[in-house]
Amino acid sequence: MKIVAIGRNYADHIAELKNEVPDEPVIFFKPDTAVLRNNEPFYYPEYTNDVHHEVELILRISREGKNIDPKFAHKYYDAIGLGIDFTARDLQAKAKAKGLPWTLAKGFNGSAPISEFLPLTEFTDLQNINFRLDVNGETRQQGNSKMMMNSFDDIIAYISKFITLKKGDVIFTGTPEGVGPVKIGDRLEGYVEDKKLLDFEVK
Repeated sequence: MKIVAIGRNYADHIAELKNEVPDEPVIFFKPDTAVLRNNEPFYYPEYTNDVHHEVELILRISREGKNIDPKFAHKYYDAIGLGIDFTARDLQAKAKAKGLPWTLAKGFNGSAPISEFLPLTEFTDLQNINFRLDVNGETRQQGNSKMMMNSFDDIIAYISKFITLKKGDVIFTGTPEGVGPVKIGDRLEGYVEDKKLLDFEVK
């Protein structure tokens, strides 16, 4: 199973980080060792002092495909969940300054908590899904799938031009504005619509 992630897919998030608006989706990977399941705690790593939360809708790929036409992309995923793309912002800034990849800033152990998945049948409109992240009971990030610059189907079609998608792969679809640091002792709760899918602590 691989994790393919999309960067800079919400205009307000691009603006808050003062990044350039990309012409095409920005793609990066997280290894399977980044995954945290079942609301396991996130242990703050010693090699960074600036870990930020980035909440995202995630897709579960249900069949193998490559060079997928956007109009058929909906046939290649069967469920939606919630994930946190933890980012070591200090490591990322250092890499960006040198024009180097973000791998260590994005792919470190435990950097991808993911929730259980909800079948597509639970959603009436995939282009209108609300989600949010609360930290210590305070809402930090709120988003809706209609705010995405690249839709679920467009993301799948684009990735599959270069990388074969396989059953069980997970796609992180980008984060809305409101990213910020976490600290030891924080409690993170993530919701899709009114369903709490994430609830874990930073230790």
